[in-house]
Amino acid sequence: MRNFLTLKLALFASLAVTVLSAAPPPHAGAVGAVYTMTNDPVDNAIVMFDRRANGALSHAGAISTGGQGTGAGLGNQAGLALSADERWLLAVNAGSSDVSLFAVTRDGLELVDVEPSGGLTPISVTVHRNLVYVLNEGGSGSIAGFRITRSGLEPVAGSIQPLSGPGVDPAQIGFDPSGDVLVVTEKNTDQILTYTVERDGRANPPTVHPSAGPTPFGFEFGKRGELFVSEAAGGAPLASSASSYLIGSDGSLELVSPVVASDGTAACWLVVTQDGRFAYTSNFASDDLSTYAIGFGGEITLKGTTSTGPGSGPLDSALTNNSRFLYVFNAGTGTLGGFRIEAHGELVPLHLDISGLARERPAR
Repeated sequence: MRNFLTLKLALFASLAVTVLSAAPPPHAGAVGAVYTMTNDPVDNAIVMFDRRANGALSHAGAISTGGQGTGAGLGNQAGLALSADERWLLAVNAGSSDVSLFAVTRDGLELVDVEPSGGLTPISVTVHRNLVYVLNEGGSGSIAGFRITRSGLEPVAGSIQPLSGPGVDPAQIGFDPSGDVLVVTEKNTDQILTYTVERDGRANPPTVHPSAGPTPFGFEFGKRGELFVSEAAGGAPLASSASSYLIGSDGSLELVSPVVASDGTAACWLVVTQDGRFAYTSNFASDDLSTYAIGFGGEITLKGTTSTGPGSGPLDSALTNNSRFLYVFNAGTGTLGGFRIEAHGELVPLHLDISGLARERPAR
């Protein structure tokens, strides 16, 4: 396992960001960590940052995933996934069609295993307890399941299931809070797929639902299990939106708030605060973030937008576990941005000095 010690070696900017705020900090003064993935086609790596109590970040080295990236935008959300108990970090290697498992330790990350993803070009990964599912974009597209064991990742027999068809351009896979249902968004078909999961970890064939808005992209679940989905509208100017749903244990979707405008362009990632009060979308082409207020029944209303700076191109975003801070990867400028979240959802810039990540355009 080869360590990278300088940010300059992260030649291809991450299209995956996750935040770890409660695990034992690896360095003095740190209260948590932020992880990004380089997607390097030669040697994919996780770049690590120490996080201070005031939200400031400092570079803390990098570690190889043992696989290869693509060196280009993946058009995805959740290329990295952190287990709820903060013991495991998972990363997709889209170039080598495998997935990496890291143990989170006091000294940082330890590579435990690298396994074939069960398909081609994995772009998104999700974990519930010890059950892992990977979304494969390549070939005809598929999802595949694994279990985390003492020796690493073990494929779940009979878990591979198709998407709705070939060429659907999927964006994300994610477990609902119960772990009983998987959700996948498909950008080219304007569809949302749900898969019920058996007790032995096998996913059943998908149920196909029409998306309320065009180009469903990123999603996250709320405090009461609601599903919130960003809608990029094919990148049309100021046409992006978000919708909310209630999800049943049988994989059914009930629309709550359809196509609520974001006042932004090319809404990609979406995150929800731990208290379930606010959701944020990253609007790549309009260089801003949209803030939505969430009602008790899952209804959403737009509160406004916050600029990330001219040409920033915000894509990946992640919240600390207490939702005090929001971090954003700016693909246009190759920087990490940060915001403090105020009581009513307002975003206050942190003015981080994290740069040197290569600039990218997102895949569509």
